[in-house]
Amino acid sequence: YNVLLDGICRKASLHADDRFEGVVRAADKVFDEMRKRGIEPDVTSHSIVLHVCSRAHKPHLCLDRLETMKEKGICPSVVTYTSVVKCLSSCGMLEEAERILNEMVTSGVTPSAVTYNCFFKELRGRKDVEKALELYRRMKKEGLCVPSLHTYNILVQMFVKLNRMEFLEEIWNDMKEAGAGPDLDSYTVLVHGLIEKEKWKEACQYFVQMIEKGFLPQKATFETLYRGLIQANKLRTWRRLKKKLEEESISFGSEFENYHLQPYRR
Repeated sequence: YNVLLDGICRKASLHADDRFEGVVRAADKVFDEMRKRGIEPDVTSHSIVLHVCSRAHKPHLCLDRLETMKEKGICPSVVTYTSVVKCLSSCGMLEEAERILNEMVTSGVTPSAVTYNCFFKELRGRKDVEKALELYRRMKKEGLCVPSLHTYNILVQMFVKLNRMEFLEEIWNDMKEAGAGPDLDSYTVLVHGLIEKEKWKEACQYFVQMIEKGFLPQKATFETLYRGLIQANKLRTWRRLKKKLEEESISFGSEFENYHLQPYRR
């Protein structure tokens, strides 16, 4: 039955309310059939339907379904709670999402990095640096779960975009100490953010570091840095960078052959 529910809910298109309501009705019919056969829907059954409510951005329905689960004596799992938190966060209901997070912990359900990432994504959208940093430090202090590489990348993107370099350094160092990263995405987000802020020295520093770590920068990163340096009258800086890249290019092999840049004219 759970496989059937998964098939009904997971791939369903939810763009129109009537489609969403049709999916929920179909899922409820499966629930009814299960009960007629003496099979009570379990935490997985409820989580599948909650997930589709979350995808459709129906926060109040998510909360109602969560309460129904608990009333039936079914303990929500981390997946269940995360679906609810994701929906509430993306709908701007952060206080309610925090209440659910606290309920998780009180109930003995350990939040995952994915749970916290729901908050960080919404806070990034709100440009709420202080709240994001507070939650991140709380996450580290309580030690309930370890930040994922995706967690770090969300925060790196947020802090560099908002020019909060002191917090960016803290996150970057934590990421390295934890052994979670950085990866190509981390460097790409950071370098593009530094270019946008015209922090040429730092952008070049991390660009070189990325190459030395064995990450071949995306062609868009090359071109954006190249154009930015030329426009800022830093052609000599670009030539030094290009020389460094050519020295390291042997480790990239044939991948590097496609990175010939056309001369840029201002």
